[in-house]
Amino acid sequence: MMHKVGRTPWSAAGPPAGLSGIARLTISLLCALALSLFAQDFSEIKLDLTAKDYTFTEGPAWSPIGEYLIFSDLPTDRLLKWVPGHQAEIFRTDAHGPSGNAFDSQGRLYTCETRSRRVTRTDKAGKVEVLAESWEGKRLNAPNGIVVSKSDHVYFTDPAFGEQQDHRELDFYGVYHIPPKGPTKLVAKWTTRPNGVAVSPNGRVLYVSGSDDHSVRAYDLGREGDASNERVLIANIEGVPGGLRVDEKGNLYLAANRIMVYHPDGKPAGSITVTGRPSNCAFGFPDGMMFFITARGNLYRTKLDVKGLY
Repeated sequence: MMHKVGRTPWSAAGPPAGLSGIARLTISLLCALALSLFAQDFSEIKLDLTAKDYTFTEGPAWSPIGEYLIFSDLPTDRLLKWVPGHQAEIFRTDAHGPSGNAFDSQGRLYTCETRSRRVTRTDKAGKVEVLAESWEGKRLNAPNGIVVSKSDHVYFTDPAFGEQQDHRELDFYGVYHIPPKGPTKLVAKWTTRPNGVAVSPNGRVLYVSGSDDHSVRAYDLGREGDASNERVLIANIEGVPGGLRVDEKGNLYLAANRIMVYHPDGKPAGSITVTGRPSNCAFGFPDGMMFFITARGNLYRTKLDVKGLY
């Protein structure tokens, strides 16, 4: 049984003695509210199989404007689209090895294309624009994970897995930032491979999972979206860390050997067991409380007790 979160040292016994009646009532109400906000019992979660029999699913991303989910089937070079109440259908073929996907506030789709080694943006009319494909004259490795903040700052990771290693021109693995206006910026050079990426609800922290060092690193974000103060937030993660998401409370959801859930301070909050190793995850639906998981060739979903960020 996974433990609950948000409990104070004296919450079970009530407020300490010596306080006024109003103070005790106020503290009791605050404790009850805290417990209700963090009462998800992950051990009781049941997953619904939403789409199946693909090759390797990745990059789920919910469109809050279109109210549908986009996800990748990387080996078959396709983007898939799932609309609630319908079967998944092909959104795009010849998608250049799509991996991570994300939507911005205008409903535009961002995709990491591992085979073409670039990041693209597709507008609502279907026009595809290349946003990033090189750094200082050298081609990117193979963009993988991507997130768009509420203020439309884009962050993506550029590792290289498998045969992608054979075509590298850069001597590092990068984390990059594409501001709403202006050229791409380098956030960090890694000697190990970054993978998933997410931004905190207040837009002040960038999170990046590391597949090789089994960690999640955090960066402070300034007003212009620039990152600083790199540190390890979570270490010694079981499995290979992949896709990363956050909920409105700042809790992190990480795809590894299962979906690992962490408090904003990096302490464990529970986990969700999935059939087949999960590659990525995302929140969706109009209420933001539907949680999607890509794992092997399947797409799963479940309802959580907290709203997530798209």
